[in-house]
Amino acid sequence: MSGLLVVLSGPSGVGKSTICGELVTKHPGITISTSMTTRPSRPGEKEGEDYFFVTREEFEQRIKDGYFLEWARVHGNYYGTPYDKVREKMAEGWDVLLEIDVQGALQVRNVFKEAVLIFVAPPSWQELETRIKERGTEEGEVVNERLRVACEEMKACSSYDYLVVNESLEEVVDKVASIVIAERCRVKNNS
Repeated sequence: MSGLLVVLSGPSGVGKSTICGELVTKHPGITISTSMTTRPSRPGEKEGEDYFFVTREEFEQRIKDGYFLEWARVHGNYYGTPYDKVREKMAEGWDVLLEIDVQGALQVRNVFKEAVLIFVAPPSWQELETRIKERGTEEGEVVNERLRVACEEMKACSSYDYLVVNESLEEVVDKVASIVIAERCRVKNNS
C-alpha cells in the first residue's frame, strides 16, 4: 500500500518542528521529507537531514527544471520540497510528513489532491508572540515580520482538512497521529 502525503503547517513559532520530531520518534511508518532552502543553516542543523542548503542560483534553476512539489519565497529565502524524494518514500509505504509554510501547503493541495493538510495553531496570539521572541534566532524587525506573516497565515486555516491547537506537545502529537491513522483507514486509501 502506498503511503500518505501529510502536510503540517502553521505560523512560524507554533512548534511544527518539535511536533514532527515527536511523530517520527513515536510512530514508525512516518518519515519527514527534507526540504531544500537558500537560507543559511542555523547552529546544530545538518545538511541533508534538516535541510538541503543550496545557493539562490541552484534553487532557481531547479524551479525552472520542475524539481519541486512546492516551493515558496519566505522571509527573503527560498524553500522547496523535492518531488522525487516524496514519491519514492510513499511508494515504499511510508507516510511522508511535509513541514512547510501555508503558501507551500496550498500549492501541494493544487498538485496532489490526496494530500492531508493539517494546520497547527497556537493556543493564543500572545503565546505565539512569546514563542517567536524566545527562540532567539531572529531580532526586532524580523520578529515583527514573522508576526505579520503569522497573522495572514492564520486566515488560511479554512483551506485545510484539519486544525489542531498546540497547547500541549503530547496532546498535539496524539491528535496528528490519530489523523494519520484515520486517513489510512479510509476506504479510498485501501482499495
